[in-house]
Amino acid sequence: MYIHNLNPVLLDFGFIAIRWYSLAYIFGILIGWWFGKKLINHVLKNFDLKFNIKDFDDFISYVIISMILGGRVGYIIFYNLEYYLSNPLDIIKVWEGGMSFHGALIGIIFGTYFFSLKKNIPTFFLLDIVACVSPIGIFLGRIANFINGELFGKVTDVSWSVVFPTIDMLPRHPSQLYEATLEGLLLFFILNILIFKKEYKLGVCSSLFLICYGIFRIISEFFREPDTQIGYVLSTFSMGTILSFFMILSGFIILKILKKDENRKSFF
Repeated sequence: MYIHNLNPVLLDFGFIAIRWYSLAYIFGILIGWWFGKKLINHVLKNFDLKFNIKDFDDFISYVIISMILGGRVGYIIFYNLEYYLSNPLDIIKVWEGGMSFHGALIGIIFGTYFFSLKKNIPTFFLLDIVACVSPIGIFLGRIANFINGELFGKVTDVSWSVVFPTIDMLPRHPSQLYEATLEGLLLFFILNILIFKKEYKLGVCSSLFLICYGIFRIISEFFREPDTQIGYVLSTFSMGTILSFFMILSGFIILKILKKDENRKSFF
């Protein structure tokens, strides 16, 4: 058993504080930015696509804005709509927390689609890159969740349980670390092994990201406490489980369409 005593704040200068969660976002974006360029150079060797690597810098701006807007709107709609309808001014208070992964995902998909139209390139070309680098940010984000003592797990008696004193003194599953391992490390290796195969096809990593992340998230949800303001839907399913189920379904639908499409380079 481990007693959680980690400080969410790395450095506090009084007028400004540097938090681990903020660093997770910053380093997730920077590392993903660097690694994404490496992947693009590799993919361009196998596909006849006209894409200026410098345009990827502009694309990152689209991703960041889409991620923040989608994550915030998704949280409001999926997790706390009643509260924000009653307190609309709190919608802009993103510094108080309240971001949804599934909402951020939807935002990034739309942002990528519009950027791809602007540059006249297949949307799945960039979505595949995003799929392969996203686990980096997910991993760092879940580690930050653990440091913050949030999104904690259910009570358990396993030897590796963690007590979060700010919550209670009960031993709990470190579900944040489960998610970091599954949604971060394992998903990263699965997708990046796939994209480096010679027979790789556009869109496959995007669809498998939806499927694998959805499965890994549902597994993690079994060990994670549901959001207090929602609880379980139909006394069984957390909101994360329901949204992840639709992710998995969407991934299989995309895979089926890809198999029927004769020119995957131009699809979507």
